[in-house]
Parts: sequence; structure tokens; C-alpha cells
Amino acid sequence: MKYLSLIVVILLMSCKNETSSQAIEESNQNSLVDQVEPNMAQPETNRPFEVYDYDGLEPLINKEDDKVHVVNFWATWCAPCVKELPYFEAVNETYKAKGVEVLLVSLDFPKDYDTKLTPFLEKKSITSKVVALDDTDQNRWIPAIDENWSGAIPATIIYMGDKRQFYEKSFTQDELETELLKFLSADR
Repeated sequence: MKYLSLIVVILLMSCKNETSSQAIEESNQNSLVDQVEPNMAQPETNRPFEVYDYDGLEPLINKEDDKVHVVNFWATWCAPCVKELPYFEAVNETYKAKGVEVLLVSLDFPKDYDTKLTPFLEKKSITSKVVALDDTDQNRWIPAIDENWSGAIPATIIYMGDKRQFYEKSFTQDELETELLKFLSADR
């Protein structure tokens, strides 16, 4: 009788492990299907933004043209980021005709793109260009953006040509415009 009980327990455990292995294998196959090619935006959706890994983002934050570029790294879950977004929107509106281009780089989690980021952008009527950065290799892209960046947000880059300034701080509207005007006055 003891041997019969032992055989039943072994059989039950082996079935459970087989099911678990099968579930893990199916999960791995599904996650492979969901992966996005590096450098590529995710397939067409109704989202008001594109998603990039760092290799795809890099050309957007290192343009070589005659514009002044303002790149802000932010997230909907970051209160100081949300507080300063209207200042970037104002800069976009006020200085676009003067050759200023604003790019808002969302660091929201991919699982929140449809439930938080998209509704936030629509509710706030964000008109600046928005992209989402989905790259888990922070040890690569944080120092690539600025070697002294701790990774804290909000963070902003203002650049034009080879003149570039990185700010790991939140701005008031006056502070942001003061920094921007340093680039505009140097250009003119």
C-alpha cells in the first residue's frame, strides 16, 4: 500500500511538472512574438507616439541641423516632470517659428502606454513631439545620454550643433526660457 501511494504521488508530481514546463514554454514563445526589433518603432497603433530603443532614439537626440533642440526625459508617474510639462509646451509654441524643436521622451513603463501615457497626452493636449523609450539596458543608454546623469528624472538636454547642455533638474518656466535663450542668442 505504501508503494502504491508513493507511485501515485510521483505520477501526480510528474504531470504537474510537465504542465508547468509546457506553460513556461508557451509563455516564452508568446514573449518572443511580442518583442520589437531593435531600432524600430512598434507596429502601427492608435498611440500618439512612437516607441524606440536607445539605438532608435539616438538619432533623434543628436541631430545635426540649424535648430535648437530641447529634449526632456519624463514620465507620467513623476510629479516634478508633470509639473514642468506645460513649460516645455509653452517653449514649443512660442519658439517653434524661431527654429526650436521640443522632444518629450517618455520613460513610462510599456505596460502603461495604453492605460496611462496615451490618455495623459490626450487629456493634456500635448502638441510637442512625444516618443517613448523602451530599453532595459539603462547601464548603456543613461551614460550615453550624459556621463554624469544619475538616471533621475526630469532631465533635459538643450543642444544645437556641437553646443550641448544637460540638466538633471526640474525647471520653472523662467529658468527654462533663460537656458533656451542662451542657445538662441549664441545662434543669432
